Amino acid sequence: MSCNWGTELWDQFDNLEKHTSWGIDFLERYTKFVKERADIELSYAKQIRSLSKKYHPKRNREDESRYTWFVAFAATLQQLNELAIQREDLAENLNGQIVCELTRYTQELKAERKSHFQDGRRAQQHIESSWKQLESSKRRFERDCKEAERAQHVSNKIDLDNKTDGEKARQTAQQKQQAAEESRKDYVTSLNQFNQDQHQHYHTLVPVIYQRIQDMEERRIERIGEAMRSLAEAERKVLPVVSRCLDAMMEAAESIQPRKDTRQVVEVYKSGFDPPGDVEFEDYSATMRRSISESSYLDNRTEERRQSRKLWPFIRKTKLLFLGMRVECAPLPSQGKLG
Repeated sequence: MSCNWGTELWDQFDNLEKHTSWGIDFLERYTKFVKERADIELSYAKQIRSLSKKYHPKRNREDESRYTWFVAFAATLQQLNELAIQREDLAENLNGQIVCELTRYTQELKAERKSHFQDGRRAQQHIESSWKQLESSKRRFERDCKEAERAQHVSNKIDLDNKTDGEKARQTAQQKQQAAEESRKDYVTSLNQFNQDQHQHYHTLVPVIYQRIQDMEERRIERIGEAMRSLAEAERKVLPVVSRCLDAMMEAAESIQPRKDTRQVVEVYKSGFDPPGDVEFEDYSATMRRSISESSYLDNRTEERRQSRKLWPFIRKTKLLFLGMRVECAPLPSQGKLG
């Protein structure tokens, strides 16, 4: 559906001026919106990069790299860093392709709008000046007609009373009539000129100027649509890489193997020792048996020392030493019998 501001809005100059001013304000506001969006993307990329760096291992420890869950997390951090790069590219595209272009276009649009409305004001001033000229000639014609009528009335009255004064009055009345006739001609000329100017104003100048303003407004709206599409396209441009990063994260997560990691723990920490056997009963009542010879008793204690070395490897060495000292300090049964 087509429309023409020049014919349909011929008397809405002030409203068109306000509307187009509001349109430029919106354009500037949208430009600011895209700029802030780019700043947010840069800030987000910076925070993501900082997070990735914070949790990335300081050095590649061999014991950590053995486990699939650790390798998967390191791969996730690497992909996270790649996501930050994509966000930086998005912010760069927003600033370069949209913000800069809209800023430049806004300045051009302001200059174009100013030129169009200056032409409109000049056309308005011209028609107003023509109207004032018409009003002035109309009032002068009206005044001269009234003065000629009064002069004719005076001339008729004096002519009846005094012929000498009547002649003078007739000359004055004729002069007034001539002045009125000249005023009438000026009024007709001004009227014709005004009608001509008015026809040209509303049928030629205003439609042309308003059509330019309408074209300017339509270009502004179209440029906003292009900027919105460019914003979406810039976002879509990074999606394939973002999708690949997310796929890599998924693959890293799926590469985690709990059984493999638990087997790796065995390989790292297995000591190779066999579990300790049963602890044998220590008969401390043997000292009460006076029939046991001294030599057989000492042989039994030596065997006990040998067995104690095969106990669970985590028993503290101090306890073993204590057991040895206790054996060495124990009185011999033979000594008690001889004494």
